Amino acid sequence: MAEAVSTQRKKIHPHKFTLWVGIGSIIMMFAGLTSAYIVKGSLPGFSSVQMPKIFYYSTAVMLLSSFTMQWGLKSFKERGMQQYRRLLTVTMMLGIIFIVLQITGFSQLWNAGNKLAGSAGAGQFLYVIFSLHAVHVLGGIIALIVMFIKAFSARIRNYNSVPVEVMSTYWHFVDLLWVYLFVFFLFKS
Repeated sequence: MAEAVSTQRKKIHPHKFTLWVGIGSIIMMFAGLTSAYIVKGSLPGFSSVQMPKIFYYSTAVMLLSSFTMQWGLKSFKERGMQQYRRLLTVTMMLGIIFIVLQITGFSQLWNAGNKLAGSAGAGQFLYVIFSLHAVHVLGGIIALIVMFIKAFSARIRNYNSVPVEVMSTYWHFVDLLWVYLFVFFLFKS
C-alpha cells in the first residue's frame, strides 16, 4: 500500500495546466511581435519612439498590484477573509489605474506624432503590442471582478485556493510581461 502511494505521481490541477498552456501561447505571441520589431528596426528609415514618462508610473502600479495579489493569496490560504477582500479590491483598483495610465501614455504617444497610418517606425508596434497587453490586463481585471463578487457575496465554506492561485499566477504573468515590454522598448528607443 505504501509503495503504491509513493509511486503515485503528483498531478497538476487541470485549471493550472490550462493556465500554463495559455501563458505559453501568450509568450510566443509577444516573442514573435518583439522579434518582428527587432527585424523591422534594422531596416533603413525606421524611427524609434521615446517612451512617455507615465509608463514608469504604470510600471510601478503594476508591480505594486502584483505584490497586493500575492499578499491576498497568502491571506486567503490563512483564511483571513477580511484582509483577502481588501487586498483583492486594491489589486483590482490598481489594475484599473494601470489601464488609465496606459491610455494616457497612448495619448501622449499620439500627440507626439506617433500615428498608426504612415508611421515608419515603432509607433505601429507600440500600439499593437501595448494594446494586446492591455487586453490581457482587462481579462485579468474581469477575473478579479468575478472573484471580488464571490468573495463578498457568499460565505466561504470551501477554502479551495486553486482559483486564487490561478488568478495570482496570471496576474504575476501580465505584470512580468509588462516589465519585459517596457524594458524592451526602453532599450530599443
